[in-house]
Amino acid sequence: MSYVIDRRLNGKNKSTVNRQRFLQRYRGHIKKAVEEAVGRRSITDMEHGEQISIPGRDIDEPVLHHGRGGRQTIVHPGNKEFVAGERIPRPQGGGGGQGAGQASNSGDGMDDFVFQITQEEFLDFMFEDLELPNLVKRHLTGTDTFKTVRAGIANEGNPSRINIVRTLRSAHARRIALSGSSRSQLRALKAELERLRLEEPNNFGDIKATEEEIERLKARINRVPFLDTFDLKYNLLVKHPNPSSKAVMFCLMDVSGSMTQATKDIAKRFFILLYLFLKRNYDKIDVVFIRHHTSAKEVDEEEFFYSRETGGTIVSSALKMMQEIMAERYPANEWNIYAAQASDGDNWNDDSPLCRDILINQIMPFVQYFTYVEITPREHQALWYEYNQVAEAFSDAFAQQQLVSAADIYPVFRELFQRRMTS
Repeated sequence: MSYVIDRRLNGKNKSTVNRQRFLQRYRGHIKKAVEEAVGRRSITDMEHGEQISIPGRDIDEPVLHHGRGGRQTIVHPGNKEFVAGERIPRPQGGGGGQGAGQASNSGDGMDDFVFQITQEEFLDFMFEDLELPNLVKRHLTGTDTFKTVRAGIANEGNPSRINIVRTLRSAHARRIALSGSSRSQLRALKAELERLRLEEPNNFGDIKATEEEIERLKARINRVPFLDTFDLKYNLLVKHPNPSSKAVMFCLMDVSGSMTQATKDIAKRFFILLYLFLKRNYDKIDVVFIRHHTSAKEVDEEEFFYSRETGGTIVSSALKMMQEIMAERYPANEWNIYAAQASDGDNWNDDSPLCRDILINQIMPFVQYFTYVEITPREHQALWYEYNQVAEAFSDAFAQQQLVSAADIYPVFRELFQRRMTS
């Protein structure tokens, strides 16, 4: 008996490898469709995949065929219109179809190939080439820096990891190997005994000798143990290093009275996109949500995105709270610290220089990356220009961008978190 051993990692989904190969081949088409979908959808509308259309001409396989033109002689059978010796005029050259205009009774074509990508594949293409910049390996504690993965079958192991199917299969193969010749002899002797009983019923000596030999062979076969320690097979689990860095992302959002509902909506969408990105790409990351008007408050995800609380504008309150939380819960020697701030730029004039000083002296020396997005169609105000000084002092760790409409969210997001080339 032959056995086919399926060692593929996706045994229950046989076409996964082919699908991944297809997605890789048409990555350009899919990525373009995903980018168009991001601009068309709401940022919060990520609960399903996307329908991708690939032009039929792009999925054709290259083939060798006769080109147009040239001359060749072919003999056709006659019919009612043509008789022997007549020559058929060469058809005019041209494409198979008629193009735009009236319908044609000739030519052919191919519809676009349309297929669906899953939500997971959609997010893969959406966040491709993005990362948290300047991710540095910090102190890691605990044993979760290793992950346990299956690595095949072993002959020794923990009884709780015994592979019953492979064990029984090995035992069956061993019994066949050890008793195969005896079973062949047994079948031959049984056939001989049947012949003697039919053809020589009075030959008691040979019949008895054959019966004794049959019993001897049966006893030999039965002495082969059903299960032997050699047969035991165990699932082999090994620990693979799982390099990961502990990171924390501070999300700071302005909810002051100067923030219109449309501006707040853009800020919410930016942070929702950021939140999806973080949860998608990093298992070991904390997210701290801070809302602020005249005072700052650390809130949970639900309150951060959906609370209606509002007030005046003092941006430094959020920066001070961030600095306090950093000192209390996230020491810089153990955590990679990131921050993203969204505001419309309005701030109490005397507070903007204070924001600059807090960033330069108390926050930027300890963070890996700080991004500031200003959501306004107007000219920049004092806060933007104060932040320019921070950007000059920390050019590799501070970035600021302007958002005007919801359509700018995804391009600006990609610009802020584009994967940097490392030497």
